Amino acid sequence: MNLHPLGLLAFIFSQVFFLSALHAQDFPTKPIKLISPYAAGGGTDMSLRLLSDRLQQKWGQPVVVEYKPGGSANIGSEYVFRSPPDGHTLLLTPPPPLTINRHLFSKMNFDSMLFSPISQIYESANALLVANTVPIDSMQQLLRYAKENPGKLTYGSPGAGSTGHLAAEMLSATAEVKFTHIPFNGTGPALVAVLGGHIDLMFSELSAALPQIKSGKVKAIAVSSFKRNPSLPDVPAISETLAGFSATTSGNLVGPPNMPASVVNKISLAVSDVLHEPEIMKMFLNVSAIPIGSTPQELAQILKTDSDKWGKVIKSVGVKLD
Repeated sequence: MNLHPLGLLAFIFSQVFFLSALHAQDFPTKPIKLISPYAAGGGTDMSLRLLSDRLQQKWGQPVVVEYKPGGSANIGSEYVFRSPPDGHTLLLTPPPPLTINRHLFSKMNFDSMLFSPISQIYESANALLVANTVPIDSMQQLLRYAKENPGKLTYGSPGAGSTGHLAAEMLSATAEVKFTHIPFNGTGPALVAVLGGHIDLMFSELSAALPQIKSGKVKAIAVSSFKRNPSLPDVPAISETLAGFSATTSGNLVGPPNMPASVVNKISLAVSDVLHEPEIMKMFLNVSAIPIGSTPQELAQILKTDSDKWGKVIKSVGVKLD
């Protein structure tokens, strides 16, 4: 068959489109793994459970949640990065391994900007929690005590370089005070530590900490969003004391590099359908998380913007992990 070069090019593109469509039509062909690079108990847990349940119902294939914590979330993230790009192994994570760690480590075993963006699942404010054993009930008291006792107050985080870690470092730099960092392998273990009074304070996603705040097991003295959160209307924003302060977090779904666009879009549309179910939307809002269900293109832009923002913060604070 002799084809004009333009005709040959059109033929090649048609075949690529046809094969890509076949990928989407066949997907999924085996169980899907949703990987969390943090220990169980964090703010993404509800997203992991909901997506696992709903996508399994949609596609008739098991959707299994696996936790692979460690290495500041790099271990689980690298596992997904090096998985086959067929859509059967996905990463659901807060921002650090996607937008923050690249600025904290001089050398990483994967390029986080090469992940295949699928969908932003939710966005959530952080609450500044203080253990009930600590006689501090306001931002003013916290900053006054920290100035008078440099480094005495300990704070926990889901790990070095996590949003909770950097939010505390932002607070330290902005207010010109010093805290002592105690890293944990995930939000859950850090939250247990502050509930038990083993550490003094921490930044935690509201979606993870709200039940403990409501029950009085821990004090929320401020939220990290620009404005007060409707779930905690009596809790001031840090920006009311330190103008312009803001440090929110999110749950993001990505896959290995070079996933077929048709598979990416099929997963993204399914996730968006799930997140727009009235029952699911209510569940997120009840824990002060806003369900998003973005397109892959929107998530790509969000990740780039966040990477630029946190890169500037890390440079100004001077945080490095190697």
